[in-house]
Amino acid sequence: MTIQEILSHVDHTQLKAFATWEDIVSLCEEAITFGTASVCVPPAYIRRIHDTYGDKVNICTVVGFPLGYSATEAKLAEVKKALEDGCNEIDMVVNISDVKNGDYDKVEAEIRALKEACGNHILKVIIETCYLTEEEKIAMCKAVTNAKADYIKTSTGFGTGGATKEDIELFKKHIGPGVKMKAAGGVSNMEDLEMFLELGCDRIGTSRAVGLCKGQVSEQGTY
Repeated sequence: MTIQEILSHVDHTQLKAFATWEDIVSLCEEAITFGTASVCVPPAYIRRIHDTYGDKVNICTVVGFPLGYSATEAKLAEVKKALEDGCNEIDMVVNISDVKNGDYDKVEAEIRALKEACGNHILKVIIETCYLTEEEKIAMCKAVTNAKADYIKTSTGFGTGGATKEDIELFKKHIGPGVKMKAAGGVSNMEDLEMFLELGCDRIGTSRAVGLCKGQVSEQGTY
């Protein structure tokens, strides 16, 4: 797998609470140079990125992030504003409390409502696997599939754990054919990047991929 192939599946991410415009510019410039799938950024920066870079970068943002327990109406307002500002992809966090309470129908209804609001734009659903049992993860695979979301995503990166091989293998068994997978959280080396792509993930969310690939490219002398 080439460096370019790996980076074409990466959502190049900067979601720190203290991210400055200089940080965002660096992220976007790297995304353009290295051909990442998107930049995943705080909602507050969407309009400025769009006005600065236009179609040069594919903008992804987060909704109900990182804890997920906002009201559905609030999440819908976030989606509407993000799309108006120029965002193309939404990564939403499910209401984890609803999942833990076994209220899976409510979670599914929220996902469906946000997907309807997204229309043809991509919706990725973060289920925060580190807090869930296997039964709850399987229920979320079904909810994401039934609600016709585009992706199921492992983690916010702000929880107690990130993506694992076991969770991706579990997703593969239980998601429908129209749902893709995104691994995020704790992707820290080239082996992780290649492993998750080989397991079938279509996207990987990380702030490290470009830096890792820069090092790899430098070592190989191919860029």
